[in-house]
Formats: sequence, C-alpha cells, structure tokens
Amino acid sequence: MAKSAEPGGADEPGGKAASGGADGPEGVAEPGGVDQPGGLAESGSAAEPVGADGSEGGDVSGGADESGGSDASRDDQLTGGGQEPGARSSSERVAGVDGRPRSQASRSPQARTGKTAPSAAPELWSPELWATSPAPVRTPTLWAVLATGVLSMLLLDGGLAVNLLLVAIPTALAAYFAGRDAGRRTRAWSVVWGVGGIGLLAVPALRDADWPSFLAVVTAIGLGSLALNGGRTWPAVLLGPVGVVNSVVTGVAWGWRGLRERFGGARRGVGVGLRAFVVSALLLLVFGALFAGADAAFADLLGDLVPDTSVTGGPWRVVLLVSGLVVALSVAHTAAAPVRLDRVVVRPGRPRNRVEWALPLIVLTVLFAAFNAVQLVVLFGGYDAVLKKTDLSYAEYARQGFWQLLFVTLLTLLVVVFALRWAPRDGAGDRKLVRGVLGTLCALALVVVASAVRRMDMYVEAYGLTRLRISVLAGELWLGLVIMLIMAAGVWGARWLPRAVAASAAAGVLAFGLMSPDSLIAERNVQRYEDTGKFDVLYARDLSADAVPALDKLKEPMRSCVLRPIADELDQDDAPWYATSWGEARARDILRDRPPAESISGSECDSLTEFPEYR
Repeated sequence: MAKSAEPGGADEPGGKAASGGADGPEGVAEPGGVDQPGGLAESGSAAEPVGADGSEGGDVSGGADESGGSDASRDDQLTGGGQEPGARSSSERVAGVDGRPRSQASRSPQARTGKTAPSAAPELWSPELWATSPAPVRTPTLWAVLATGVLSMLLLDGGLAVNLLLVAIPTALAAYFAGRDAGRRTRAWSVVWGVGGIGLLAVPALRDADWPSFLAVVTAIGLGSLALNGGRTWPAVLLGPVGVVNSVVTGVAWGWRGLRERFGGARRGVGVGLRAFVVSALLLLVFGALFAGADAAFADLLGDLVPDTSVTGGPWRVVLLVSGLVVALSVAHTAAAPVRLDRVVVRPGRPRNRVEWALPLIVLTVLFAAFNAVQLVVLFGGYDAVLKKTDLSYAEYARQGFWQLLFVTLLTLLVVVFALRWAPRDGAGDRKLVRGVLGTLCALALVVVASAVRRMDMYVEAYGLTRLRISVLAGELWLGLVIMLIMAAGVWGARWLPRAVAASAAAGVLAFGLMSPDSLIAERNVQRYEDTGKFDVLYARDLSADAVPALDKLKEPMRSCVLRPIADELDQDDAPWYATSWGEARARDILRDRPPAESISGSECDSLTEFPEYR
C-alpha cells in the first residue's frame, strides 16, 4: 500500500521514516503521518492498509500484510488486495503492450532510475473514498434489518431505556453479517469499539436523568462508526460518523436490490414464509387470549410484556418502523463498504525557524511557571494570606478562577496542536528542542488543571454541587488526561494517540453515566445540609428520580417538600417496562414504601425555598 505522499520523499531530514513507525523518534505527532522532532507523530500513515476495522493491517478481503513488500504490492493492497486477473506484471508494464522493450527515451524518469513514483493520496471528499461497491446483501443481514425495524416500531414509542439496547443488538448483528459477507475480518479494535458502544447504551437503561443518557447515546454513535469504518488517524476518528450518514441513501438502495435478488424469482418461498407467519400469529392470538381469560395474573403479565399496538399511534409507529429499517441498512452498508478515512493525508505546515517558533512558546512557558509558583505558595502557605491580600472571600476566590483556568487548559491544547504543525524539523537538535519546550509546557499545564480542580472543590464547598459544576469538573479532568496522553506520545510515539483519546472519552462518558451524577449531586448537598444547614429546595426538586435514594435521607419537612414534585411526576408517567429505567423503578419502590407526608402544607414548603443557597 502506498505511503502518504510527503514532500521531500519517504524520509524526513534526520533520517526518520515518514511513516511515523515504531522505529521512528519518539515524539509528539505531527499531522501528515511523519514522526516530527519531538512532536506528535500522526497516528500512522494515512494510506496504510486497513483491516476489518480499518485499524490494523490487511485488506478488506483479508489478504495482504500490513507492512513489507514493494510499493507496487502496497498499491495493490490500496485497491483491494492482490493482482486482478489479467493484469500485467511490473515487467510487462515496462516492456509495453506488445511485449517489446520500450526505448530508453520513451521511459519515464521513474522507470529509468528504477524508482516508483509515489501515488497521490486521495482528498477528503474524493469519490474514490466515498463511492464504494459492497458485496450483495445476504439473507441473515436482511433478517437482522427486519428485526431492527420491528423492534423499533414496537419498543421505541414510550421513551428510551432498555428498549434502546434491545434495538441495538439486531443492528449490530446486521453489521456483523454484512461485514462477514464482504470478507472483512473482525479486529480487536472493532470489538473494543462495538462492545463499548453497546455498553454506553446501558446508561439510559440504568439512569433516569436525560443529560448523561444523551451524552452516552451520542458517544455510542461515535464508537459505532469507528467499529464500522475503522481507523487509527485523526480524520478517521473525528469523521467516522460521516461515513454512516453517507450510507443512508446507498444503504436503502443496496437493501432493495438484495430483496429483489432474494424474492424476485422465488414467489413460492415468499408464500411459504407468509403462511407460516400468519399461522403463528393466529396461534399466539387465540391461545394467548384463552390463557389471559383463564388467569388474571397471567393477563397482567401479558399486558406488561406485550407492547401497545393500538391503532391511535399507527402513523408514528410506521415512522419508527421505517426509521429502524433505514438506520439498520445504513449500518450494514457501512460495514460492507466502509469509508477508508485513514487514507486521507493531513499535510504538515511549513517548518519555522527555531527562534520564530520557540521564542513565543518559551515566553508562554515562563508565564505558566510564574502562575504555578503562585499556586504552590497558596497551597503551602494557606488561603488566609492570599484572601486577606486580595480582599476576596473564600467562595469568591474559588468562583473567580475556575472558568479562566478551564479556558487556559483548552487554549494550551490548541497551542500544542499548532506548534506541532509548524515545528522545525531539520535534525536531531530540532527534535530535542520541540520535545523539551512542548513537554515543559504540557507539564505546567497539568499544574493548571490541578489548580482548577482545587478551585472547583472550594466552589462546591461554598455553594454546593450542581449539574453544570460536576460536568465542567469532569471535562477538566478529561482534558488533563489528554495532556498526559500527549506527553506519553512524545516519549513512545503517537500512532496510538487518536484511538487512545477516543477510548478515554468513551470511558469517561460511561463512568459519568454509571456513577449517576444526579444521585451524586443529591448526596453531596444532603451532606452539606447536615454540616451547614444550607440546602436549595428549588434546585433539588428539579433533579431526576436517580436522586430519590439520597434525598430520602433528609428530615421532615424538608424530605416531603423535595420529594413531592418528583413523586407527582412519576405518578403521571405510565411508561411500559421497556421504557422505564432502573433508577426510576428504584425511586418508585422508595416512594411507595415511604410516600411524602400529606400533612405538610405548601406554605410550609414555600418557607424553605425563600433563600436558595447555591444557584
């Protein structure tokens, strides 16, 4: 497979391979697939052979090796692996069509020198990346697609909980069958992304709060696109969902062609299937009705298990059926014909002079060092002296600094990215300079992250915990982890960096959902109420059912005033079992055993909401 077409040929100055391989200098990755001096090595050559998930070697059909072989063999891998029947060998191409040797004058410079011209890397929106022809759709794929559509119609009407997980399983099977029929091999990273995406869909099944469930679903879509398209480079990781969207129209046409091929000339088989379906439905209807009439408990169980199929929601259920079919076909089509975004090359920027590049970064590093020195003085000298000098209260000092430090962390990551793009790369000295300057800047940025986390802790102690505060705190911690990954890439190379960042983001979202942020907020604020007597009743009323176990620990009348709105909302919600989360079911059990006291009047509750403490 051809390597990325890099200006200057295959080797960068200093003798480093342009592919950014494991033998290259450990550094921070540079866009474009070159292990730059001390820089971020791009996560692999953009035109590298891809396997089942596009992340490891091997062609789609499971043929060629990831490395080794001539440039011509790597070009064969790029086009699908192996030499096409009837294709001419390299010697035949040199000799000409009629087998006679070409004259020296008619040969290209590459033929005279014995070198092969590097193949041009495809652009991001070039047709060769997006216009792919998948293998014909097979019967197992069609059955999985049909199962997805039917389950979407029956289960997705009452909200999102375990029903989303149930719908995702046949969709994943459709992708597996389609990829297997196309000759794709199941790679380790494909399994990681697929299992991670399914695991993230468990968050709506466990938590009643909408905001962590939304984050989990969006992240699951991103992981699913990585499992389908594969990829180890930044374009593949960031633009993977575009490949699934690209398959919406082509996937439907692909599925329709498969249906025509299966049943166009086999009407007898269609008739047999329809008759079997009708007989099964009649048997279930007749015997189910008899059993329900014979036992009231069985009738209740049957009513809970069987989804509502009333005619009133018919149009909406048709929309759900069609949507489920389209999504499943798009996923299966992507698995059969993935978009190889690893082949996209991000060109490196023009190298800058050492002074032009290093001087601004050194000045910024000195500024970071001065700020961090003040933070260390605060940590070891105590806050009293600083607060006395600044005339700020404890809470004001914490509130004033966190948001600025959060933006500092984000801007530091942007500075590192652009610095790597324009880093000097003329030899070993430049590599040491880049590694030293950016490594020091990243280390000082970690101190800024620690200071921001400490200020948020002070802020929560003064005002309490809210959804916004716990969210930005989690985001700040993740940014600190990304900085640490960049520093590790500067030592061990960065072919793994894009996938590591994606995996860390997915793991963070999963952990965030599983820890139940609404429950954590309630627990922290109940503890603060016990310590200080301060509690914001209005804010606690807006929490989801996940917070009920913690709010149940409050004393009366505070407990009933907080839980009454949540209990009223749960009473109005008559969602079926498959649209009810575990957090909601647990809250119902608690409120059924200990309902809010009816003797507590609304005026008594209003008196507790006059002084909100931490809005």
